[in-house]
Amino acid sequence: MADQKPAVSAAEFAQLLAKSMPQTVKAGMAVEAAEYGMMRLRMGPSEEMIRPGGTMSGPAMFALADVALYGAVLTRIGLVALAVTSNMNITFLRKPAPKPLIAEARVIRLGKRLAYGDITVWSEGEEEPVAHATGTYSIPSS
Repeated sequence: MADQKPAVSAAEFAQLLAKSMPQTVKAGMAVEAAEYGMMRLRMGPSEEMIRPGGTMSGPAMFALADVALYGAVLTRIGLVALAVTSNMNITFLRKPAPKPLIAEARVIRLGKRLAYGDITVWSEGEEEPVAHATGTYSIPSS
């Protein structure tokens, strides 16, 4: 499976975000890589994402993780805009510095109606992750 071509390219996913989810572009999310079952996004910090104490906010990390998993699912099923989050759990592991965040999502299981995956979030240039999430996406019937 690792050598399979993704059903959605990085450029196609970026176009979908710009058209259907412009808030992701406003938040500074950018697609770094798309492979079959994997999506990596980058999000630069902005004043709105920094919480008291000089750290990236939890909601910003959650949003990045959610969109990354959405992209990973689409690399398997194609441009299905109405695939939606049905469950997402996140664990914040350490205080992220106010610098760009990287999220890498992978599809672990893909069924007919549900996709399950995990997401790791890092601060740019750091080895240790700042958050880990798991989530389920509901895939609409055709």
